[in-house]
Order: sequence, then structure tokens, then C-alpha cells
Amino acid sequence: MPRIIPVLDLDRLEQGPSELRTFLFDLRTAARDVGFFYLSGHGITQPEIDAVLGAARRFFALPEPDKLGIEMVKSPQFRGYTRAGGELTRGKADWREQLDIGVERATIAQGPGVPAWTRLQGPNQWPTALPELKPALLAWQAKATDVAIRLLKAFALSLDQPEDAFDPIYRGEPNHRMKIVRYPGRDATGDDQGVGAHKDGGFLTLLLQDENKGLQVEYDGSWVDVDPIPRTLVVNIGELLELASNGYLRATVHRVVTPPAGVERISVPFFFSARLDATIPLLDLPEELAAEARGPASDPDNPLFRNVGTNVLKSRLRSHPDVARRHYADLLEKASAAG
Repeated sequence: MPRIIPVLDLDRLEQGPSELRTFLFDLRTAARDVGFFYLSGHGITQPEIDAVLGAARRFFALPEPDKLGIEMVKSPQFRGYTRAGGELTRGKADWREQLDIGVERATIAQGPGVPAWTRLQGPNQWPTALPELKPALLAWQAKATDVAIRLLKAFALSLDQPEDAFDPIYRGEPNHRMKIVRYPGRDATGDDQGVGAHKDGGFLTLLLQDENKGLQVEYDGSWVDVDPIPRTLVVNIGELLELASNGYLRATVHRVVTPPAGVERISVPFFFSARLDATIPLLDLPEELAAEARGPASDPDNPLFRNVGTNVLKSRLRSHPDVARRHYADLLEKASAAG
């Protein structure tokens, strides 16, 4: 059976005009067909991969009080630790424990007329018991950002756009975010939902997996395993590229199935997005591509907005209701009154 999820080598970008054209075609095809691909040639070394996975394992091995000391509910920016079952996808608990971090920036002063999504900017929470975690995760964030920008420029070229077509909406202050995630075995959860079926909201997601499988992609009415391949990242497009391409590229539904009993799975997803204050443009696609654009997917339970900050805040409020109740009660009250 042929591999449904293709492997693309990023080094092909630098191997001359002919190979570049072929790579761009393969990239566009993979993103449109299945929406996922493995990426090799990304330039991140095996020691760097081992370092971030090792740091993640050491964090999850900390005593529970150390992890709960930086629990996400303490952060208006949705940063910090979430215990297994503490995040929801479509209203159902996800059986994974995780630490969310974003870009380290100063908070934005609040007042009349300041958009609610500005509250998302601010600091991360770090465990005092593991001081080496901060430099390890920030180093990974920097490496992943470089790869994501190279890929995003390639996506622009693949859609017959200038290489810098997306630069104005991420340059300076991209809103990237990452997690370290531990999926406990099914004996510890009693449920197979590691993460429920969903799409990602940013431009691109770059996922590092350990050796244990669990990720699945919805393809042609079935769930397809995205088993780990050493020294690769798994890449999928998010809803911002779907919006920008008028649905020519599609964000793909995916999920994670809980590992078997006695097995834990570690993953490190990195979500590269646009500036929170950006508005996603509609690209002027060439005629042959525009004719195949189907428009962005329409889900009344999960509407898409071209304002990035509005999209991100909507997603966070839905997935972490405890943080929403503590830090965004005013928005919940306003929504309840309007509805």
C-alpha cells in the first residue's frame, strides 16, 4: 500500500530551479490532498531533538505540586500546566497532561476600547524546580520558527505568490505557541481520546513525536495513522492558510488516540501563526488554482474570522473553560446576555 502521508525534504528548496519547482508542486499537492506531510531536511539536529524530548520527560516526572504551581488557570494568557482531562475538544476531556508556552512579551495595558484578545500577550509560567526547562523550550521555539518561516515562504511560492506574501502579517510579532505533551497509557485514562478530532488554527503546525504512535488524520472518510519516522517533523496546515487561499488549501481534521496500557507518548507541537493584530488577506490566486478553491470550510459551531486575535481567543476560551471563567468572566457575561 502506498504511503498516504508523503515525506518532503526541505533541502530541495536549495537544489536548483528544476528541483525547486518540483518541490513546490509536491508541497501544494500534499497540503491540498491530505493536509499533512513528514518533513525531513529541516536542519534541526538529533541532539536538539533529544534535548527537547528529554526536557519534556523531566518536567512530567516532577511531583504534581511542582506542576500545579504553574497551572494554566493562573494565567490570563493561557500559559502553563494542564493536568490530564483538563482541556476540552468539542466538549469532551482530552487525556493528556501538557505545558503551554508562547512568546515571552510584556502584557498590554487594558482599558476602554482595547480589544479583548490583547490579554493573550504576556509572560509564560516556568517551574522553579526545573530551571533548565525554559532555555530548552525557548531554543526549540527559535529552531521551529526558522523552519516554519522557510515553509511559509515556500507555500507562498507554491500558490504563485511573491515569497514574502505573508511577511506583513507575521513579521515582528508572530503569535507562535508550543506545548510539551504527555499522553498516559489507557490503563491510566480509561478512555481512548488523547485529543479529540479538531483542526489547528494557525498557519502551520510542526510536530515532533517520540517513537510511540497515536496521531491520526481523517482522509477520504477514514482515520489514517501518522506513525513516527525518526528525524522528521510532521507538518499540517491550519485554518489561516485555508482562509488565505479561499479554501484551495484545507486544514485537515486530526486526533490523537491514547497509547496502549503501560505506554506513554511524548510530543512537542509548535503552532506558527500570524500577529494577533493581523487580518488575513485573501490571496489573488492564478486562474487555474482559483477555479479549484472551494471556499473556507463553514462550521456554524466553529466560525472562522479573518481577525487573528479574535480567532485565537475564541479557540482558547472554548478549550479551557476554567481559565475563561477566572479571567474572561466579562466576555462570558456579555456573550450570555447577547445569546
